[in-house]
Amino acid sequence: MTLDTAYMITALVTMFVVIDPIGIAPLFLALTSGMTPAERRKVALHACLVAGLVLVLFAFFGEAVLGFAGISMPAFRIAGGILLFLTALDMLFERRTKRREDRTEGEEIDDPSVFPLAIPLIAGPGSIASIILLIGEKPGGEGLITVLGITALTLIALGLTLMASSYLDRIIGKKGIDVITRILGMLLAALAVQFVLDGLAAFGFGPATG
Repeated sequence: MTLDTAYMITALVTMFVVIDPIGIAPLFLALTSGMTPAERRKVALHACLVAGLVLVLFAFFGEAVLGFAGISMPAFRIAGGILLFLTALDMLFERRTKRREDRTEGEEIDDPSVFPLAIPLIAGPGSIASIILLIGEKPGGEGLITVLGITALTLIALGLTLMASSYLDRIIGKKGIDVITRILGMLLAALAVQFVLDGLAAFGFGPATG
């Protein structure tokens, strides 16, 4: 079985941009304020494990749920592309970060690992849609294994980023995080448009793009 490098890169960029480890780091610091480094590591690990479980469930059963609801993969690809494009706009204009911060303000949460960290900050609508879309792009074992592997790598990177978030915040600063978020938003916007074009091509509108 030959590896599809272009597909792997698309999956990696999509999952990394949607999950956004660097963007979650400052919110993780706010949610775990007052915790010891050991407690923060435990919360980070628990959040990544729970989010990973949710994403794996959608990887295996997401397409079956769509079929049960009578939704075709091209239709979901178009809808998912639009959803990801809206997420990209939020990243470009800082609305996504503001909404995430609003979820954390005024809440006394003893253990934020499941809510709001794992769900919906990590395993939210964007990452769930991305999982289903990417597997739909390459049905079969190769697509499933590739996407699950890429998702695992992204969650490992997220876990390491969260554990080092206090250092990251000091090194990069808020302006640095804002710049990185906007760059990732541009990448996500381009990928979202590609998903929509692929969905339209499957319906016979324009040439097939992949």
